[in-house]
Amino acid sequence: MIPQLVFALATLVSSASAAVPKTIPPGDPFLDPKHDPYNPLKYIASNTLTAIAVSLILAVALVQTWCIKRWGAKWMLSMTIGAYCFAMGLGFRFGLALHPQSKGIYIAEYLFVVLSPCAFIAADYVLLGRLASHIKADQHLIVSSRKITIVYVSSDVTTFLIQAVGGAMSASANDHHMALLGSRVFLAGLIAQLVSFFSFWCIYLVFLFKVRKHNPEIWTMDKDKKWYKSWRTLAGVLFISCIGILVRSGFRVAELSEGFQGPLTTSETLFYALDTLPLFVAIVVYIPFWPGRFIDDRNQILKETPSTRSNGTSEDKSAHSTA
Repeated sequence: MIPQLVFALATLVSSASAAVPKTIPPGDPFLDPKHDPYNPLKYIASNTLTAIAVSLILAVALVQTWCIKRWGAKWMLSMTIGAYCFAMGLGFRFGLALHPQSKGIYIAEYLFVVLSPCAFIAADYVLLGRLASHIKADQHLIVSSRKITIVYVSSDVTTFLIQAVGGAMSASANDHHMALLGSRVFLAGLIAQLVSFFSFWCIYLVFLFKVRKHNPEIWTMDKDKKWYKSWRTLAGVLFISCIGILVRSGFRVAELSEGFQGPLTTSETLFYALDTLPLFVAIVVYIPFWPGRFIDDRNQILKETPSTRSNGTSEDKSAHSTA
């Protein structure tokens, strides 16, 4: 699924960029960027901030790649791929610093930055189902672990596509009407994603409350382990990740509600403080507490295989003696 989404994102970027007329805007782009009608950011992107952001996000992606190889949990791969795409999107800001009026570079930057977090959200959706199955507390989920993954990942893909279409329309628009229409479509996708993720967060909180109240033996099952090896630590990490995504989603909804020329949209400080930073927290928090260290699917398979074979052997011997 993830490779298809990446391909769809790349296709949207190339299609939207191709739709932009190849004209050279007049005037000095660095003279007054705030009032430059050809500058989509309304400021000159800081190379220093871009370098810091790209380095941090890329470092997280590389370390997560190593974690998957070391401890498994390939079902977190969407987050890792999303981090690479997010770093790529931020990297396009180097191009905007040199060519602030380039609509093609802006389209690539915008789509990769705003759509990559969908992959982070998908990983959190999958993790809750895995965690509930791991501690054998599936009954405390309002929706079963299998269904919660299917329902919410499907919702994530749907809102991704809505945002992708709206983002491509608004970023490549050559008139105010089309830009406004695209921003509304994109805003609808953002609101749907925020509502979906908030409902997921509520289900997660209810799940934790029910486990603690009705199954204290499960809640304290790792009491003899060090705190950083307890399943409750992983639960706390998921909670922090959700908060980061909620902050970013709320910011994006407020930003688009103002339009592309509002103070939230045209502030580089707010972009990094309320978009990039919360998303960085949402993914970096998994580095010291990689889910594969807590939920080892490979060991689970190894544990189940001998017993399955043993049962099969016993049944064969029983059938043979009866005969």
